[in-house]
Amino acid sequence: MTRTSGDGWVEGPGGARYWGRFGAAGLLILEPGGTVLMQHRAAWSHFGGTWGIPGGARDAGETAWAAAVREATEETGMPRGILVERFQSVLDLGFWSYTTVVADAERRFEPRLADPESIELRWIALAEVDDLPLHPRFAESWPALRGRIRATSGR
Repeated sequence: MTRTSGDGWVEGPGGARYWGRFGAAGLLILEPGGTVLMQHRAAWSHFGGTWGIPGGARDAGETAWAAAVREATEETGMPRGILVERFQSVLDLGFWSYTTVVADAERRFEPRLADPESIELRWIALAEVDDLPLHPRFAESWPALRGRIRATSGR
């Protein structure tokens, strides 16, 4: 089977545009010390200059888990095989969906800027995420995600 790239925009009702012809997925990584890996988005990107999580378009037939891990590895240089999935949260608009995959890293790693989509990668304490200028869609989902993270970890 050949890989069919999901790169491209989907236009929704009212003309709103969403990245990922087959939907998109992002990876919210928690390390043992209780921080999450955040991505400062490049100025040229959609909602550039805001903070979010590594992620991007899903390829045809690709699971949310596979897409999120692939994108995070491409964008952060994350070592392979260090994640344990905790849960997924799906925003389904009918014509497009975004899945946030939340996973625990077995160990903290030093992220590196591995592509031009980021201007910074940083481990941030859960309580400090709200202090960042967040990507608008991530900001909308963050309170529920943070609640589920705390409920499943006691943090």
